[in-house]
Amino acid sequence: MAVIIVATAFPAPEYRDEVIAAFEVAQRQVHATEDGTLRYALHEGADGRLVMIEKYTDEAAVAAHQRGEGLASLRAALDGKLSAPVDVQVLTPRPAGSADKGTL
Repeated sequence: MAVIIVATAFPAPEYRDEVIAAFEVAQRQVHATEDGTLRYALHEGADGRLVMIEKYTDEAAVAAHQRGEGLASLRAALDGKLSAPVDVQVLTPRPAGSADKGTL
């Protein structure tokens, strides 16, 4: 079963551009090297929060992502540039309604 992760980061205002750039580098790396990653998409909220919406084929793909260079590089690049720890939510899909609209 697919695994969905929503990771929310709050950049310190003075590091906003650097934090976004670090996420974009990680996106390119993850997209190029992690076959089990189905979605790794960055979004920005009106309040400046950055939300990464992630979808993996299964737990093994999540484990590969956690060991991957993309995430390791991102963690290093974010060090000292966030106003709070990254909030990571691991979610289990609960599909309802139509198959194409009821899940990510």
